[in-house]
Amino acid sequence: MRARALHRLAGLAMILPFLGWAITGAVFFFKPGYAGAYESLQPRTYPMGESLSLRADPSWLEARYLRTTLGDHLLVRTADGWSHLDPASLQARPLPDDDQVRALLADAFSKNPERYGQISSIEGSEALTSTGVHVSLDWARMSLSQKGPDTDRIDLLYRIHYLQGTGSPIADRVIGMTGIALVLILTGLGVRLFFASR
Repeated sequence: MRARALHRLAGLAMILPFLGWAITGAVFFFKPGYAGAYESLQPRTYPMGESLSLRADPSWLEARYLRTTLGDHLLVRTADGWSHLDPASLQARPLPDDDQVRALLADAFSKNPERYGQISSIEGSEALTSTGVHVSLDWARMSLSQKGPDTDRIDLLYRIHYLQGTGSPIADRVIGMTGIALVLILTGLGVRLFFASR
């Protein structure tokens, strides 16, 4: 097959990927909606008031003490990971019930009520809001993570940009390598045709 015909064929095969790269690249450059989609949601904390005297355990590698609407929390990290303790007794603090999770999340949402709205449902440490945002509570670390429809849309754009549309790592890798190969072929043939025409 002649170089010009092969160049034209490779170009036709890459029309959709190039369009996808151009559109998603523009989104990644201007980052519309990123602030809300990847907002760092944290439990609202309060002044600790009276200082608490703690007897540190030698196995603790790290410790954090904080106060939320649910009271005082002691988070400690050992070689086995994070634990959530009651600061007074140093015993493991049990997982919160639905009402406690609701109170903690509602307090955290008060910083950005437009994004989170109201809590629609709670199942264990997972909650869904009236604005479609999913929120997860990591009790051991006393941290929150959020993911909304906008997050899903941006994640989809990343998958399109990196040719990861099948959900299969092996198939996505083959498609990605094929895309790279076609770009290299287009470049090589374009350079060859350019110099040949001169």
